[in-house]
Amino acid sequence: MAVYLVCAIAALAGLLFGFDTGIISGALLFIEKGFTLTTVMKELIVSSVLLGAMAGSLCSGQLTDRYGRKPVILIISSLFIIGTLIASLAPNVQTILIGRLCIGIAIGIGSYTAPLYIAEVAPLELRGGLVSFNQLAITIGIMCSYFINYLFTNTEASWRWMFLIGIIPAVLLFFGMFFLPESPRWLVKQKKLGQAKETLRYLRANGNVDHELSSIEKSLSVHQASFSEIMAPWIRPVLFLGIMLGFLQQVTGINTIIYYAPTIFQMTGFQDTSTSILATVGIGIVNVLATIFAVVFLDKLGRRVLLLTGLVGMFFSLAILSLAFQWNSDSLRWIAVLCTFTYVICFAFSLGAMLWLLASEIFPLNVRGIAMSIAIFSGWLWNFVVSATFLSLLNSLGPANTFMVYAVMCVIGFIFCYYKVPETKGVSLEAIEANIRRGLPLREIGQPIFTPELASENIIN
Repeated sequence: MAVYLVCAIAALAGLLFGFDTGIISGALLFIEKGFTLTTVMKELIVSSVLLGAMAGSLCSGQLTDRYGRKPVILIISSLFIIGTLIASLAPNVQTILIGRLCIGIAIGIGSYTAPLYIAEVAPLELRGGLVSFNQLAITIGIMCSYFINYLFTNTEASWRWMFLIGIIPAVLLFFGMFFLPESPRWLVKQKKLGQAKETLRYLRANGNVDHELSSIEKSLSVHQASFSEIMAPWIRPVLFLGIMLGFLQQVTGINTIIYYAPTIFQMTGFQDTSTSILATVGIGIVNVLATIFAVVFLDKLGRRVLLLTGLVGMFFSLAILSLAFQWNSDSLRWIAVLCTFTYVICFAFSLGAMLWLLASEIFPLNVRGIAMSIAIFSGWLWNFVVSATFLSLLNSLGPANTFMVYAVMCVIGFIFCYYKVPETKGVSLEAIEANIRRGLPLREIGQPIFTPELASENIIN
């Protein structure tokens, strides 16, 4: 029971991640009523969080290794509180940008640290589900932000209240972490074996933890590669795969929907601000439900099936949305709602879940920390590029051509994933690493290793 409580509190970092990235979609409509904003300034208000996230993601690994997981999460929660107060009380746009940048740094560090902490406190048999719970918390945070946007639509200084509500989970995370233990893996790394054993006994309800403690010590004996070592010829293919997954997750357009959904709905005919934001609430709901579907079925249906099916659905949703804008029919707004809902569902059970999962599976143990940081940084970088150019693309290309660009990126993504992404369902991390070392093509590194010993085991079983 203790481990569920610990993971739930740590996952508040994921909820804040989702809330603070999603809340801007509705708040932006009211900020531009209070301040004179150019297109570039609106893009900066949205993407300033992402600049901070890029900076935070680059230093996250070093911070957590040096100071521990628990202190860093306490720092993250403090940054969320400070950034939220700055943004919600801002007298001008420049101050909003400073507050959002501060929040972004917290998101960047938290996107690495929170799932790492959860993975290190969770027992082996529950690790997949508990780590995936962090991704679910992100989608719940996005959904909550859309509800808050709608609730404060008709409130004076509504955008300030929208931002300020985020302080509640930030404070809960801050005080909750005071009562949580440090990661047993980090304690072992610091040679604090007594504390590590006591922590494991607390997390495992006083069970026999000697074997788990020994396994942690053994795993930490593996040489951790330097930054230059990850460019070794045998590692480069999987590093490229991780970077490309981060690229494809963003350039297929998901955050144009997450950040600008009310703006898009207003373009389609929902003139009333309240109505356009209410339509966005539905996006948050289906995003959560589709993520739950992914958590349940990833290990049953496999990674490739969900990934490729999702990309096909994303392409058709964006292509139909593009054609609807081109025809400009009376039913445009309802087609837009249907297409965006379908698109978000397909993204959530495919690319939405796949970057974090595959990044944790495909990298060899000794380079996993650095390589995952690079893959996640790739996602933040392209998130910034897409978010900071969306309104400019709308102005220069028009909505029909803009969404068709993202549809074409889905086609490119499908081709790449079909030929390069392996199926890793049911395959041990050790087998995947062995296949990488053997120089197998990317698509084949998820094959189980066939050895005489395994063959004899299969015959016996």
